[in-house]
Amino acid sequence: MVLAGRDGDFSVYLRGAAAGVLRRFPERLVPEIYALSFRIWRVDDDDRRPYVAIGYNTESQYERERRPEDPGEARWNYACWLLDGFETLGSAPEDPVGGPLYEAEVRRLGLWFEEDQEDQEDQEDHEDTEVEVKRELLQLHFDDAVLGLARHLHASGAIGSVLGRPLPVVIFDMYRPGWEVEATAAANPPELIAGFLAWQRAQEDPDA
Repeated sequence: MVLAGRDGDFSVYLRGAAAGVLRRFPERLVPEIYALSFRIWRVDDDDRRPYVAIGYNTESQYERERRPEDPGEARWNYACWLLDGFETLGSAPEDPVGGPLYEAEVRRLGLWFEEDQEDQEDQEDHEDTEVEVKRELLQLHFDDAVLGLARHLHASGAIGSVLGRPLPVVIFDMYRPGWEVEATAAANPPELIAGFLAWQRAQEDPDA
């Protein structure tokens, strides 16, 4: 039972809900999971409806995608990973608890905007409208919640307890290529993502 839902704290709710997601990973796959994936996305491309899909990649998937010329790409590039069929948390229909909690929290913070306000500002030809600013703040708010979730799962030992050993959490948003490096570095103990960062550095400077 997730008690956090009572006080409307979305971030605390995520912690309990995510631990439940980890416990529901297929038992037969747990031994070959080498990384967790936190994929941020939005329902109908609406910044007010963000969610995170909590998944993983496996050694079997890596072997299927691996290429001799760059085995690191298959291991650390999310484009080569398993992406479908994972549970989602946040403002998504699949999370009837998290959605209302999230909306209540961002309304309380003054970050919410209505569709008629968006339509009105879409007709105005000027920069930095109120809706644009709120979009950016909504993104930052959800990013913070997801990064905080990853840090909590590490610090609490939940990942190691449920899956049998610590694992890196790769956080990404397909609309923001490259952001996964900053996000993943901020969300994990350095020793868990040494391979991920080494591959990323090699992509930036192949001659290094």
